[in-house]
Amino acid sequence: MKKVATGKKTTDSERTTESAQQSQGAAPAVPKRVKFEVFGEEMLEKEVKLSGNSGRVYLPPDWVGHQVKIIRID
Repeated sequence: MKKVATGKKTTDSERTTESAQQSQGAAPAVPKRVKFEVFGEEMLEKEVKLSGNSGRVYLPPDWVGHQVKIIRID
């Protein structure tokens, strides 16, 4: 493989990463579904609604200030 000079200096770590990627070949396929095991206090199942260029899920007001985890199931 011939390299073309781009004027950008390449660091040793970039060269190492690039050579590692080339030697590994194609990346393994990512599984379609994975299993999560989560411990928590409550669980809700809701549909994400369109909100401009994004999506939105409304949660109960007593959840404000608490940490949550969102997992897409379909």
